[in-house]
Order: sequence, then C-alpha cells, then structure tokens
Amino acid sequence: MNNKLNLTDNEKRDVIKYLESGKSLPEKYRFLLFDTDKEVELLWNGKTDEVENTVLPFQTIEHIDEPRSEDKINRQESLFDTSGRQIKGWSNKLIWGDNKLILSSLKNGPLRKQIEAEGGLKLIYIDPPFDVGADFSMNIEIGEESFTKKPSVIEEIAYRDTWGKGADSFIAMIYERLKLMHGLLANDGSIYVHCDWRVNSYMRLVLDEVFGVDNFRNEIIWKRSNPHGHVTNKYANIHDTILFYSKSKNYIFNTQYTPADENYIKTFFKLDDGDGRKYRLVTLTAPGPGEARYFNEKKITPPKGNHWRWSQDRINEAIKNNLIVITKNNSVHYKYYLEDNKGTPVQSLFIDKAVGNIQSISKENLDYPTQKPEKLIERIIKASSNEDDLIADFFCGSGTTLAVAEKLGRKWIGSDLGKFSIHTTRKRMIGVQREMKKSEKDFRAFEILNIGKYERESFLKVNENLREEEKRKQRERKEKEFISLILSAYKAEPVDSFNMFVGKKRDRLVAVGSIDTPVTNDFLESVIAECKEKGVTKADILGFDYEMGLNFDEAKKQGLNVQFRVIPREVFDKKAVEKGQVRFYDVAYIEVKSIIRGRANAKEIAIELTDFSVFYNQDNTGEVEEKLRAGGNKIVIENGQVIKISKDKQTNAIEREVLTKKWTDWIDYWSVDFDYESKKEIVRVVDKNGEEKEQWTGNYIFENEWQSFRTKKDRMLELTSAFKVTGKGKMQVAIKVIDIFGNDTTKVIEINV
Repeated sequence: MNNKLNLTDNEKRDVIKYLESGKSLPEKYRFLLFDTDKEVELLWNGKTDEVENTVLPFQTIEHIDEPRSEDKINRQESLFDTSGRQIKGWSNKLIWGDNKLILSSLKNGPLRKQIEAEGGLKLIYIDPPFDVGADFSMNIEIGEESFTKKPSVIEEIAYRDTWGKGADSFIAMIYERLKLMHGLLANDGSIYVHCDWRVNSYMRLVLDEVFGVDNFRNEIIWKRSNPHGHVTNKYANIHDTILFYSKSKNYIFNTQYTPADENYIKTFFKLDDGDGRKYRLVTLTAPGPGEARYFNEKKITPPKGNHWRWSQDRINEAIKNNLIVITKNNSVHYKYYLEDNKGTPVQSLFIDKAVGNIQSISKENLDYPTQKPEKLIERIIKASSNEDDLIADFFCGSGTTLAVAEKLGRKWIGSDLGKFSIHTTRKRMIGVQREMKKSEKDFRAFEILNIGKYERESFLKVNENLREEEKRKQRERKEKEFISLILSAYKAEPVDSFNMFVGKKRDRLVAVGSIDTPVTNDFLESVIAECKEKGVTKADILGFDYEMGLNFDEAKKQGLNVQFRVIPREVFDKKAVEKGQVRFYDVAYIEVKSIIRGRANAKEIAIELTDFSVFYNQDNTGEVEEKLRAGGNKIVIENGQVIKISKDKQTNAIEREVLTKKWTDWIDYWSVDFDYESKKEIVRVVDKNGEEKEQWTGNYIFENEWQSFRTKKDRMLELTSAFKVTGKGKMQVAIKVIDIFGNDTTKVIEINV
C-alpha cells in the first residue's frame, strides 16, 4: 500500500462511508490505494498470487525399457544396446495425476535437479480442456460395436472445478498452472498454448501477465482442414489459436519451411544437369557492361557503381562449385537445385494441408477427443527445440506431443489426470518404440509415475513440532477421520464391537485397509479369523491397493463370501462424497499358467493368460429401457457385462444382446515382468533439515518386459507371452492386465524352474 495516500478529503470520507456500510469500493480506489505498474490487468473472482508449492515424491508404477514382439527375450547389456533401447541416463516420464501437484513437485522437488542436468525444460506445449464437457468421454470398441465410457468421478470433479463457475474457475485453474510452468521452464525456453474461441481472449491476457507482454512472440492461427458442421447464421469456426510466448528475449527458434507444391516444382524446376538433379536458373545480375566478363575471368570485384545481389564471399563459393551460368545476353544466373529449396518460411497462418486435421483412415488416428495431428506438433517442436532437448505436455491426452518428441530425438515429460489417457499414451509410446526399433533408430525408456499414494499419506500428516504424545493423539484422530470418511463414501454405518471390522452395509460387515499401505495377506487372514470366531459369513474389504500375490481364493475355501473393493482417489473430495458420486469398484481376477521348456541350465519360461473377470456397472438399465426411443439402441454396462439394449420399432419390445461373449473381450492390454522384485522403487526425498536423500519405499517397480495389446487397427490379442531365457531356481513373475476402461490389475506368482 502507498505510504502516503493520494486522496482528497472528500475521497477519504467516501472510503470510510463505503467501509462502514459494508459496500464494495468503486474500482477507481483500487488504483488510488494500491501501487501497481500494470496498465491492463485481467481480474477474476478469487484471484490470488498464491501458487501451489507442495512437494510430493513420485511413485514409479511401471518401467518400460524395451518393446517386445520377438519370440524370445534375451538379456542385453551398454547407453543404447544392440536392440536400440536406452538403458542409462534420463528415462522419459509419463505421470498420472493432478498437474498442479505434479508441476509443483517438479518445480520444487528433487526431480528439478535432474531436469536441469538434462539442460532444462526447453519447450512446453499444452492443449488444455477448452472443449467444455467433451474431454473425458471415450469411445470403446467391443467386437463390431462401440460404446461411450463415461468420465470417472475424478474427471467429473476436474470438470466441475474447471468450469463450475464458468470463466472465473477456468482462468483460476489455468493461471496457477501457467505460473508453475513459467517457474519450471528454462530461461531460453518457450511455451505454446492451444485454445479456441471459447477461451483465447482470456488466455492471451493470462499469458501476458505470467510471461510478460514483451515475451509474446506470435498468435498462430491453425486452420482445421476438414471442419465439421454447416453454419448459416454466422461465419463458421474453422480455426484454433496457438499462443506462443518465450520466457526471455533469448530463446530457441529454428525457422520452419512449407515445402514447395508439385505444380510449383513442375513449373520452375524443368532443367536437369544430366544426373537427375533438377534445377532452375535464378538471376544474379542483369545484363550490364562487362559483368559477365568479370565472372568468366573470376575477377569478382564489380565495376564501379554496380551492386550485385550477393556478397563477394558467396559469389566466390558459387564460382568454386560451378553454380554460375552466363547466358548469351551476358546475364549472370545461379543454378538453384531442387534439393536446396527449403520452401517458404512458415508464417503465423498455419493453413497448409500438411498440418491440418487427422484423416479418419490415418494410422495415427486414435479416435481420441481433442487429438491433434502429429505434423502440427512436429512443426512446433522442430521450431522451438533442438535434438536431445527436454520438452513437456501437462495435458497430454492421447500422447501426440510425446510420440512426436520421441520420433524427433527429444526427451519428454507428459502428464494427464485421466487414467484412460495414460493407458492410451502407454500403448502409443510402445508402438513408437517398436517402429523405431524396426527402423534401427535409438529410443529411450519411459516410466509411468503417479503421486496418488503420497496424496493419501498427506491426509495423515501430523505436526512434527508437537511432542511425541501429542503427535500420537493427532495421528489417531486423523485415522478415525479417515475411517469415518471411507464409511460415509461407501454409505456404511460405523460399528465398534469388532477388531477388524469398522462398519456395516446392509447384511455385510466392512473392513478398511490402511491409508498408506496395501491390503496384505496378513490383513486378509485376520479378517477371515474374526469371521470364523464371530460367525460372520459376508464381508467387504476396502483398500486403495492390494498386495501383489494376495490370495483372493482363501476366503472362498473357508466358506466365506468376501468381496474386495478398491477405494477410488476421489474419496478425498468432500463434495463428491456429499453428492454420493464416489464409486467403489471390485478387484478384477487374473488366472495364468507358466510354460517351462528346455533342459538343465538352458531353461526358458513363458506365461499364458487363461482367465480374467471384472465386475462393473455404468448405467441403470431400467432407466435406459424406459427412455429408449422406438427403433433405437444403447450399449450399457451391467454386472460385468457389456449389453446392447434395443427397442423394436413396431412393438416396442426390448431385446438384450451381451457383447462381451468371452473373458478376453474385457482385456485391452497385458504385460509380464519375468523377474519381479529385481528393481526396488527408490525415491529422492527432502528431510526436515532440507537435505536430499534416497529412500526405498518398500515397493518394487514393474519392469515391462513383454506386452500384447489391442489397437484401433489391430484388435488381435496374444494370450501367450514370448519365452524368457532364465536359470534354475525360484522366480517371482508379475502379470499386469489392463481392461477396456484403463483400470489395471496385477498378480504375482512364484515359479520354481
């Protein structure tokens, strides 16, 4: 605030009257009362300069260091080995979670040093959710049919938080994230923000404020080559806006060119020097006294008063390379070869077909909402980064930015809130790795990370400044609050006469696993023991994670009906709990068998997937049948089956057709780690003294050694893995299955070879 208020006596009296009556001050007083050097500023409800600074460790879920399609997996050893995979140095990062917490943890946490060791983050491209309401629904294929996967609750919450208050909440969301991106970006880095007519005016002002008006570089107009819809009451919207800002005046920029079209080439490049190289003649000087003679005699200095178009050094080089042609009329020309023609420098209108929309028959088309063409992203990455630079996309969607970055030899970080987005990107990146391996090009490993577990741990965080007894009491209180929260979300009533059970839902007792550790076999055995002791026959066990190798069949053997359910992350959202939006889902079941062949020390092992079962409900079938129009149909999810409901046009009779005819229809992807527990999950953490240290989390990283998955073009799925060369002894093998919704289930088996 000003030390001296520049107010008249009347203005001072007015301010006091407004404050006493509880009314807002007129806008003019903001500039009179407070210092500001901003001539233009974007204001919104709840604006604050506070930025998230939480640092959460990243949990490594999976490490994918080599795509497997061959029949046999051998051991490889060296930065890139003989198969092309990178096995040392930077591993690319695909992160699932809220990008605000991800950005804050990258900017302020230990991973920041790794980023800076790689030269810093040079380029950010983001395509935030401006297509209101359409970003989280996905079309999923089952045989010949497809149905729409509804957004998860966590995606619905993100939509609510982004658009719940209209433009105010969208601007607040993007402003804080852009501030974090600005802090993470290298000084010579740039950002490209993709938006459309809904938010481009707000976005420009937000970027001006965060990056500075002086660092605005371009407003790029991207024309969609095949826009949809025919509008007659206004001009049709056929373009998006891409806003390009740098962090400073010194930034990377490599001019890009639009290649010459075929008609231009046919018209102008008609000459051929005999070896198939086409060229055209470009006039260097007009006919004039003695000019041709100077070139013939290689006397480069022009006659007094004449000015040639090129410098003498460039003319010397052209003569040296026999690129000068002198015509009969003494005109001097330069031989301009077709291969030297870069084309026209790209301008701020991206209207060429090369970067237009994705064609429906294109190999890159994943039918993903908001997916952008690879050529568009390629132009941006080539312009604002160099090979081996680190780039990022924090709304990565189907992974287009990451796929292009990999192909162009860039390192990358990608993140998204949607689990299905992460899964789609995982498959896409493995596909890119396989292509590069086939072309004998090097590629990098990537790892899938999340911060979900640590978000949960923060719920129980206690004040470290308290005495031990007070800390113990605070933790106990928070653990009770956690149990109360889970029971409320599960719509169960609390009970207090049991050791393991904390709630009851109808005729089933409820046990809740720990907030920060998986449900273990020991926990399950204790539940079974109490069931037998107190005559309980039906129970539900709720947990965020379940120990790999958990024996789900043990309860059945004891004659008990025990259901395992996963607690979703959105349980910590108060509004979602209050509205009854939190859905707990059943743990899927995996059955496999091992195949061992070979003799003595020359053993090989493969895994065959023999069964997979899920239990999902997405729709109320009664409501669907009631609202269905005559002759219409809709696909629903009921009790672990995908069902097509049709209503006869003449009789209104309802017909149900089950589309998931076999267990494999539920599987989108599966993979094998033949040596689970060989790679510990090590995280870097900052202790209370501010010192960094490495710490084992107690978990192991799933190393993806072989995988089979469906794509839009290829719906086939292999059910037996490649064989892995191994020695004698016991092996821990982990099998991961991802269903058509993007949810994953992992099973660990022990094999004695």
